[in-house]
Amino acid sequence: MNETSGHEPSRLIQTPWGDLAPRVDLFPLVYLLLLYGILYFLPFGLFDLWRKGEDGLAEWLQFSAYLGAAVCAATCFIRSLAKGAARQWIWWLLMALFCFYVAGEEISWGERLTGLGSDYLRQINSQSESNLHNLEGVQNYLHVSFMAAGVFLGWLGWRFFPAIEAFPARRFSLYFLIVATFYFYWDVSWITHGDRIRNDQEAIELLMALGLWMHCFTSLRRSLGSKQSLPR
Repeated sequence: MNETSGHEPSRLIQTPWGDLAPRVDLFPLVYLLLLYGILYFLPFGLFDLWRKGEDGLAEWLQFSAYLGAAVCAATCFIRSLAKGAARQWIWWLLMALFCFYVAGEEISWGERLTGLGSDYLRQINSQSESNLHNLEGVQNYLHVSFMAAGVFLGWLGWRFFPAIEAFPARRFSLYFLIVATFYFYWDVSWITHGDRIRNDQEAIELLMALGLWMHCFTSLRRSLGSKQSLPR
């Protein structure tokens, strides 16, 4: 069960300004600090290599994270089904299907690796690829979908549906809320100034993929009876 109230285990972080006891994983903030505080200033175009383009490192890491999350969620589904926990296995099945679908979409279902794809989808795809999220008419709603998913996975899920184990717990909130904030700021920038902020989509979207993988992995490990205590 997702914990939303009461005492939650937290790590104590000592700083010169006092001690901090966050209830959320702070890795997303560390990632942003490394991304824009160090990698951004490195030579040889390393920052662009990380954040840009199809088949870039960030995109493949997203694929790996979503696929890993799908495998873990599918295992949780099987275990919940075996236990007869109807309320849980339905949601784990949906989570597994969602993560598998996003993993496939990230690499256009392997089209660029195998050369196999749908000519029909390519013709109506804004990037001439065999995927659904870049279809004309669908692509316009991608930012809204990221904002909605980020808010739901990062807040609404654990806040209002704490009994559903397939929804990420509060500790993973920043992985999703940062992505939602990025796309909100992106669109508001375009609406108010007629120009969007820099295109760091792949680098930022990676956080959502990592958040889902960590959630599904820790849930599976807990289900398998790990002796290690995992704060939620």
